[in-house]
Amino acid sequence: MPSLIQDKSKLHYRVIGHGRRVMLAFHGYGQSSGYYLPMEKALGGDYTIYAFDLFFHGRSHLHKHDMPLTKEFLKGFIERFLEERGIEEFSLMGFSMGGKFALTLVECMPERIRELFLIAPDGIKTSFWYNIATYPGWLQQLFKRTVVKPEFFFGMLRVLHKYNLVHKSLIRFAHYQMDSMPKRLRVYRSWIGFRDLNFDIRQIVQLLNKYNVPVIMFLGEYDEIISPKRVAVFMDALHNGELVVLKTGHSHLLQEVAELLHKKRTSDSD
Repeated sequence: MPSLIQDKSKLHYRVIGHGRRVMLAFHGYGQSSGYYLPMEKALGGDYTIYAFDLFFHGRSHLHKHDMPLTKEFLKGFIERFLEERGIEEFSLMGFSMGGKFALTLVECMPERIRELFLIAPDGIKTSFWYNIATYPGWLQQLFKRTVVKPEFFFGMLRVLHKYNLVHKSLIRFAHYQMDSMPKRLRVYRSWIGFRDLNFDIRQIVQLLNKYNVPVIMFLGEYDEIISPKRVAVFMDALHNGELVVLKTGHSHLLQEVAELLHKKRTSDSD
């Protein structure tokens, strides 16, 4: 599977489908580009999907683990990719943390985007838990120590769960993503590495409206990580936006969207 090398950093991707349209796709936290394979049945006839491994995931890496990813660096990577492939315009799909990568490209090259698919995206309304590692000083050090000694973190989760302060699905998600040293290290590196991918959402809305980019947002009714009310204002401000809410949680949402798009394509061809 192909990859790009720039300044000793590597951005790996896989090609899914064979359609005339081009789509760039970015997965969620703890996943890899392989999570987009179900989209081949759904979209592969109409799109050629270039699904990227996010840095610190799959085969992609930054040449320095403690180097925050800048928007300019990501833009340069993608511009090289587009030039090498001879791609002028493209569609975008971003799931969960991959939403930050999609929004970065909206900010950097909105005139080249044909359509935007956002699936429970991060980056529209930033949460305290997601950005805790971006705080300066002692809080970052505390989080870094959690990588090596997670007992305090898991003890805090038990207290939060006992008093019903956090939904049980979030507790399960945290346990799954933090139950080994490599997983905790990936959490830390991702939160530190992507801390500069923040957005002025009003500007994002203005760009999408200016270039009349169609936006379809997929959310899970039972998703406690990215809930519908967190992105309602964003969707209401778009001139060409559609919101689709599926009866599922966060973890299985990408698969559910693939099945929905496949059914839609099948019914449209009948």
